Amino acid sequence: MNLMRTKAIEQSIADSEEPGRKLKRSLSTWDLMIMGVAVAVGAGIFSVGAKAAANFAGPAVTLSFAIAAVTCALAIMCYAEFATAMPVAGSAYVFTYATMGEILAWIIGWNLILELFTAAAVIAKYWGIYLSKVFALTGVDIPPSFNVGGVDLYWGAFLIVAIFTVLLVMGTKLSARVGNVFTMIKIAVVLFVIVVGFLYVKVENYSPFVPTSVPTANDGGADVMKQSLFSFLSGAAPAQYGTMGIFAGAALVFFAFIGFDVVATSAEEVKDPRKTLPRGIFGGLAVVTLLYILVSLALTGMVPYTELAKAESPTLTTAFEAVGNTDAAKVIAFGSLIGLTTVIMVLLMGLSRVVLAMSRDGLLPRALSVTNAKHSTPARIQIICGAAVALVAGLTKVDLLEEMINIGTLSAFVVVSLGILVLRKKRPDLKPSFRVPFGKVLPIVSAALCVYLMTNLAVETWIFFAGWLVIGLIIYFAYGQRHSRLNERFTDAKEFASQGSKED
Repeated sequence: MNLMRTKAIEQSIADSEEPGRKLKRSLSTWDLMIMGVAVAVGAGIFSVGAKAAANFAGPAVTLSFAIAAVTCALAIMCYAEFATAMPVAGSAYVFTYATMGEILAWIIGWNLILELFTAAAVIAKYWGIYLSKVFALTGVDIPPSFNVGGVDLYWGAFLIVAIFTVLLVMGTKLSARVGNVFTMIKIAVVLFVIVVGFLYVKVENYSPFVPTSVPTANDGGADVMKQSLFSFLSGAAPAQYGTMGIFAGAALVFFAFIGFDVVATSAEEVKDPRKTLPRGIFGGLAVVTLLYILVSLALTGMVPYTELAKAESPTLTTAFEAVGNTDAAKVIAFGSLIGLTTVIMVLLMGLSRVVLAMSRDGLLPRALSVTNAKHSTPARIQIICGAAVALVAGLTKVDLLEEMINIGTLSAFVVVSLGILVLRKKRPDLKPSFRVPFGKVLPIVSAALCVYLMTNLAVETWIFFAGWLVIGLIIYFAYGQRHSRLNERFTDAKEFASQGSKED
């Protein structure tokens, strides 16, 4: 079989209409906007900016967020062009299948599973921990885990995953409505924190806006596995403050925007996708960027960045405690819990849609792709994914693999950005409703920026990533290649042509 054989866009669209494996189009522009905010604004809005300001950029962390937002926007433009050209479930996986061939599509699909599964499990575990903190603030002491047979059982992870798995099986629109309510509460909490934070802002805390660059501490190379791949290959010390600190901060806060690719996986469930998808995706990104920048401005204006740097793990709570407002911790804890709730829902939905697309193509068992007759949802996949996420989140130390989320996402961003160039060359006849402007320039810039951010991930993350790819390739050659529907169609067509030539 030719591993680089592509699947026609028309065939992908036709497969999405197959009876018994079809999803219902029910999502609006508003639903997509809220979905983007739901997955991107989690507990990290109260912590990631503080860490970037304290350790890398100082008050210039607002520029770090702006750079990260631009990088994300470039990649999302490429997703939007693809999604309006072929509005089917699967996101980067189906885009790659149509442009770069089956083997690369499998790798990207496998990486998306890594991203979404790990993210859902990590965040479900954190949700249970935050739930216990919220209980503690109200005077109720319920531990986040119980020891059962020598194993720590995080009960909160099982609870939240079970709730959203049931909701997603019952219908995408229903789960979107529930998610909308939680997201609006989350936005209200974030706005409250911003308004209260600005009451404590002192203009002198913004000076110097870009702190003078200082050398970072050198541990003598004792922990090679923890340093970034860029530092390992170049021997360069990590940047702290100064201009390079702004970009180092951008590499950190970029991961606050990860999740917008999940919105593209819902393309098959969107009403009028040619108009709805671009509006929903970019509207959500604009809201998220504004919220993050306002939070970072309030944070760095409340206390000097040097004060944040003294904390072992600086968060927004650190700033409120420094100005004497300890009551804000309760609001932030509640906001973190609500923030994580909607993230889990969107990740679980995205994971099931990627697996659905791969199973429809035969690369994973076809039986998985059957949809529920009543609700038109992939009930089998959703239940299996939910059970797997709950078990891993509730019983393992999955948080150790946090950076795997980032590398899985960025690898997909790179391929989708380059895939736009291939799509335009192969199919100049296509007229998607949205096109990335400035020709080839922006897709190439997007790919380059994402590769740079990947090099800022730790060496051990790259090693784990290589291991994940090896496992994926073994599964592909042992099962996926032999059961591929594209391969079966090609074989059938070849045999039909051969029989026709014999009859002649």
